[in-house]
Amino acid sequence: MRKEYDFSAARKNPYAAQLKKQITIRLDEESVNYFKSISEEVGMPYQSLINLYLRDCAATQRKLDLSWK
Repeated sequence: MRKEYDFSAARKNPYAAQLKKQITIRLDEESVNYFKSISEEVGMPYQSLINLYLRDCAATQRKLDLSWK
């Protein structure tokens, strides 16, 4: 392994912007606190946990059962 590397000719990853998209979302405080408490247990940022949960819902095509009575 070299002691130093020259990154002067390096370029940014062209696919990096496609990996994640920053959005603004409003969540109730109870939900945020829930994911924050889990994040402390597992040592992972709570935003990443929310993303993993939503990705799992999308992958399994889980849908809410909303019935208004």
